[in-house]
Parts: sequence; C-alpha cells; structure tokens
Amino acid sequence: MMIKKIILTAAMFFGFQALAVSNTCDQLPNHEALKKALTEARKQANGGFNLDMWGTIVDRSGVVCAVAYTGETVDAQWPGSRVISAQKANTANSFSLKGLSLSTANLYSATPPGGSLFGLQHSNPVNTEVAYDGKAKNFGSEKDPMVHERIGGVNVFGGGLALYNSKGEILGGLGVSGDSSCADHNIAWRTRKALALDFVPAGVAPSKDDQIIYDITGEKSKGGFGHAACAGTEAKVAKTLEAVSKVAPAAPTEEEKK
Repeated sequence: MMIKKIILTAAMFFGFQALAVSNTCDQLPNHEALKKALTEARKQANGGFNLDMWGTIVDRSGVVCAVAYTGETVDAQWPGSRVISAQKANTANSFSLKGLSLSTANLYSATPPGGSLFGLQHSNPVNTEVAYDGKAKNFGSEKDPMVHERIGGVNVFGGGLALYNSKGEILGGLGVSGDSSCADHNIAWRTRKALALDFVPAGVAPSKDDQIIYDITGEKSKGGFGHAACAGTEAKVAKTLEAVSKVAPAAPTEEEKK
C-alpha cells in the first residue's frame, strides 16, 4: 500500500512538472504568429540566396515554444536548418541577460581559438533525442516534436536573437536558419521586430544593441565581436534595417509597486 502511494505521489509530481513546462511559452508568440512574422520577413530583401527558412522560439528556460518554416512543404527549406534554427534560439537566449543582449552573430569572432569565448560552441550540446524525434511530417508544425522540450545547442554565426518585451524583460530567444548566416540575421531581425519583441537593452555593437558587426580585417575583428561578410549584399541590407526601440521601460508607479 505504501509503495503504491509513493508511486502515485511521484506520478502526480512529475505530471505537475510536465504541466508547468507546457505553460512556460504562454507569454511568447505561438506557431501561427511565428510563421506569419517569419514568412513576411523572408519576403523582403535580405541580401542572401533568397531561400526559404526555418524559425524557432525558445523560452527563458530553453524550452522550445514554436517551430515554423516559410516554404510550401517541409522540405522546401534546408532540412538541416530546422535544428540549427533551434540551436540559434537557444544560444541567443542562453548568453543574453536583462541588461545585455548577444546575438549569435556577435559570437562569431569570440569563439575560435584565441577568441575571448573560445570553446563556447562546445559547452551545451544539442539534445539529439529531441532534435531527431518524431515524424518528419510534423516538423515545423504545431506538433513539431521539439515543442515543449529543451533542445540545447550552441551556434556561433548569424541568425539568433534574444527576445525582449516592452518592459525590458528577456523572455527567450529566436533562431532563424536556411540562407547565408548573414541573411539569416537580417531575417531574424525583421521577424523579431514584427513580433514586437525587439526592446534590446544594450549590446556590443556600435549601435548599442545586438546588431551584426562587420569589422573583420585580415581575419581579425577590431572589436572582438565581428562577423565574416557573406557573398551577397547582406551587409548593405543590414544597414537599412530599422533600429530597435531605444525607449527605456517606464519606471513603475507607486500604485504598480503595490
């Protein structure tokens, strides 16, 4: 009798834990919102190969909340970019804080041998059981098997951005993959803006945010956080992107403090 009670208690505990995890994405865009924003961003000039994209959103704890793609079918975009988009979302979230945002593009020069963050890309491996679980027909849908699971992974080229609401709170990360890494960054930037989660507090870029930095000369980044230029006009497009809101969150009123 006692053993049955212990088993029942454990089952209830883990059931509640699973329920708690499933509710961590409530304050982030759902599959439909991500797909719409990603598709609209992909339609605009990005300077790359003009390819279809994968996009993933994770919450602050690294749980995957939504996965989407822009093509007509699940294989209309590079199949390998599904997991890469999740890696990017996890990376941007994992290495950004309330007061400092680091995009995956900002990590490009910091992580090779001799870089200030050398080895970072090996620090949090992808959970392969999550990455390759389930039926391919469900990839990129509301039933994507990565959803409500922690994917892990670290990616150190363009396409991953942290997500901040208008209160300055960091809610998670967005990852985009399927084109050149520079184009991925541009598409992610537009996607985040369309989702109104671009209230970036500070960053290592000259613009004081997490914008991609093209300052590599002779294989060395002047500021230590630069990204290699890609073959197209991605750098030119990046300069035209509308800056994120620099409006600081309003201080809480006395009533709100209560």
